[in-house]
Amino acid sequence: MNLLNIAVFLLVITVFLILDLRSHRQDKPVSPKNAAIWSGIWIAVSLAFAGYLSYSQGTQQSSLFLTGYLLEKSLSVDNMFVFMAVFTSFGITDKYQHRVLYYGIVGALVLRFVFITAGTCLLGLGDWVLAVCGLFVLWTAWKMWKASKQEAFDSEDYTNHWSVRGARRILPVYPKLVGHNFFTKAGGRLAVTPLFLCLVCVDVVDLVFAFDSVPVVVAVTQEPFLIYTSNIFAILGLRSLYFLLSSATRSLIYLEKVVIGILFYIGAKMIAAVTGIYHVPAMVSLGVVASGVALGILASLILPSPSITKIETRRCGSSDQG
Repeated sequence: MNLLNIAVFLLVITVFLILDLRSHRQDKPVSPKNAAIWSGIWIAVSLAFAGYLSYSQGTQQSSLFLTGYLLEKSLSVDNMFVFMAVFTSFGITDKYQHRVLYYGIVGALVLRFVFITAGTCLLGLGDWVLAVCGLFVLWTAWKMWKASKQEAFDSEDYTNHWSVRGARRILPVYPKLVGHNFFTKAGGRLAVTPLFLCLVCVDVVDLVFAFDSVPVVVAVTQEPFLIYTSNIFAILGLRSLYFLLSSATRSLIYLEKVVIGILFYIGAKMIAAVTGIYHVPAMVSLGVVASGVALGILASLILPSPSITKIETRRCGSSDQG
């Protein structure tokens, strides 16, 4: 393992994470344009790092890095939909989501390093962890479907939220959001906020999905440095793509329904794999997700809005009565 390569990787990641943070200092939703720009930046940085590896280590190392990068990016598409499910479960508004995902990167850097360097031990826990995560995804998909017919979750008071009830057994929790803060003073002592619990949940979800994707990359190369760097560059880019997806669900009215369906599919896929019923091939799964998103976009562009349909129906009814 080349120390210079490690230094270059850490320098590149640090510089662009700082730039990312500085460009999103204000608590406001990430615009589609900004999300597209940062998606392009992370792809360009990843390709530039591959070029550096080709120069310093040879084309074989660079090719292995790019293969691992593309595999991880393809296999981690599910993560974006599950992040959306987590934010929905916590009722976190758009303006705080970048902060959670940004600091989630720090956790992902550490957790993925531990997972890759001590992966064999963690893989022994894989089955039940994947089963629990699959059930969580199914439960959240059901809540999203139910919430689409009701009022949104009241994020003013988290006293009865499942995360607060569980976390209070082990640490002090303040049951309300305090701006974008992860911690606050309550009763004279430091307490975590629901935003911090959401951050922990995002990192846990990221680690759980690493159980599925990292072993595939390991099959391509057993070099820890290449596995780790390809993983990190891939998930950094996916977090930017998440905001494009999130923006699209607001403007493309039928895409949200498709996302709920995809979450049901992801949860069922995880349960089926753990129980041995059926293992969906990675490329088939990617095709299902991509087809679903394409269908949702087309439906939103072609079909009329349900609200417009209701208005037209009422107008027709009024005309008939007149």
